[in-house]
Amino acid sequence: MTESVVDLVYHQRRVGMVVWHPTANNILLSAGSDNIVVIWNVGCGEALSTIDAHPDIIYSCCFNWDGSLLLTTCKDKKIRIINPRDGEVFEEATSHEGSKATRAIFLRNGLVFTTGFSKRSERQYSLRAPGHLDDPITMVELDSSNGVMFPMYDPDTNLVYLCGKGDSVIRYFEITPEVPFVHYINTFQLPDPQRGIGMMPKRGVDVTTCEITRFYRLNNSGFCQIITMTVPRKSELFQEDLYPDTPGDIPAVTAEEWWEGQNKDPILMSLKDGYQATQKSELKVTKKKTNILDKMPPTGKVKSEEDGKATAISSEALEKVTEVSKVNDDLRKRIDELQTEMKKFKAVFLKQENRIRTLENKVSEMSGSGGTNASTQQQQQEMVPVTSCYTIHSVRKQPVQGHVVHAPSTLTANTVNNNCDMAPDEV
Repeated sequence: MTESVVDLVYHQRRVGMVVWHPTANNILLSAGSDNIVVIWNVGCGEALSTIDAHPDIIYSCCFNWDGSLLLTTCKDKKIRIINPRDGEVFEEATSHEGSKATRAIFLRNGLVFTTGFSKRSERQYSLRAPGHLDDPITMVELDSSNGVMFPMYDPDTNLVYLCGKGDSVIRYFEITPEVPFVHYINTFQLPDPQRGIGMMPKRGVDVTTCEITRFYRLNNSGFCQIITMTVPRKSELFQEDLYPDTPGDIPAVTAEEWWEGQNKDPILMSLKDGYQATQKSELKVTKKKTNILDKMPPTGKVKSEEDGKATAISSEALEKVTEVSKVNDDLRKRIDELQTEMKKFKAVFLKQENRIRTLENKVSEMSGSGGTNASTQQQQQEMVPVTSCYTIHSVRKQPVQGHVVHAPSTLTANTVNNNCDMAPDEV
């Protein structure tokens, strides 16, 4: 297959899960990494509704027997029962206390089977009843392996197969109304680990060999192995206890009827004469002008051309606003730099002004003291002759103020020392 019949475009991130509705025609569920579940009408190629009730990545999604309820598990460790038509959450509870991925499926009788991890990273499985999801009927620890277990359910025999990614075993259990409710049957051992596994619908098994289940298993070598589960019976007659009527390939309701609120159980078929495919016409996508999409809430609509134009205009306006804000930021930064430089210049001016004032004060003081010293020196020269060849030494302990004698500059230290022996009357 190289060409698609229809492209379903809505999710903003990678889509990790798609599930067909069990009874309605052309109803498909998709869940992506954007934490949104979308219900599609493939026949119209349109999204019927979106479910935005999960705060984190969605691990698993499963419809109940008639497709009226949706069971999901999330990274926030919660398990939720949701109305798939309007997204209303009927009930939520903590599934397993471990931080690793959890899985949950609806059983035919309405019970919920979950797999997960404990606080000590031990793998667990549990059986719960709607209305009391927070109180498990039974919870059992299996082992301490770190592979996530994927439960696969056979509604005809009430068998649950646990297949872990990276495991080399397949465990299978039977669900019964007697204690302990989940009965261990056996373990199928393989020599190499498995990378992925899928299960054939019941109408594809070989009833002549008492085959009840067929798995398609991917190993590390890149090969797909076919594993069959058979019940040893010697009789070659049709085993009615192994092959009750099973869901066929005819839808019970149309997409429009299901969207309007009708719920019906799957149409069953007998495998006594083997499976005979019904005549099916090719899927043709017809987008009607008036269809059920007109009744859906605005959150579930796909963007029209006008919305696309509005988005383009808004994006252009946002780019312009971003450019203007960038220019404003540059101008604001330049203004801040200029203000900083002005403050620096102001500080330098104040410093220079204070320095000039200090110098002016010193000059004025020096000019006043210079005149006083000159007059005093002239008076002293008139009192004592300058031609004296000796230094006058006063005998008094207290010097006489106002009598200053200046010796000639040619007087040496020896002359002074020799004159120190004069008597006071000689002076």
